[in-house]
Amino acid sequence: MIEIERKFLVTSDSYKTMAFAHHEIAQGYLNSTPERTVRVRIKGNKGYLTIKGKGNESGMSRFEWEKEIELSEAKSLLELCEIGVISKTRYEIKIGNHIFEVDEFYGENEGLIIAEIELQSEIDSFEKPTWLGAEVTNDERYYNSFLSKNPFKNWREV
Repeated sequence: MIEIERKFLVTSDSYKTMAFAHHEIAQGYLNSTPERTVRVRIKGNKGYLTIKGKGNESGMSRFEWEKEIELSEAKSLLELCEIGVISKTRYEIKIGNHIFEVDEFYGENEGLIIAEIELQSEIDSFEKPTWLGAEVTNDERYYNSFLSKNPFKNWREV
């Protein structure tokens, strides 16, 4: 139940031609405090409830529990979420032995594209595609829970 993940900015849209799948995602937060987040997500025609703990010092590892829920339940819970529902398309790209999830944001976060990769350990090595930019793993501004309250369009500098 520990998620080990690294995040990167994306420098071009060439990842799209490499994607083996993509999904529309809407997600909101019932709780978005840094110590714990409770997220409701609709991905395609499925609903999910996810609880995440506070990240460790590197920002790579944290507790994560996720459960699939009925789509109707996810829609109802999304109505209860804090202001700032996130809208994005997620592209899945296999590179070597890993899968990158590239999120292209819309609405208040239009223009932001972030790639995530889940790893087996914090020292796990992986092949870096040419479209992978600066690492933002430990920069809380790029957490979806932060983006829901502080949208990318309002940032003065990146």
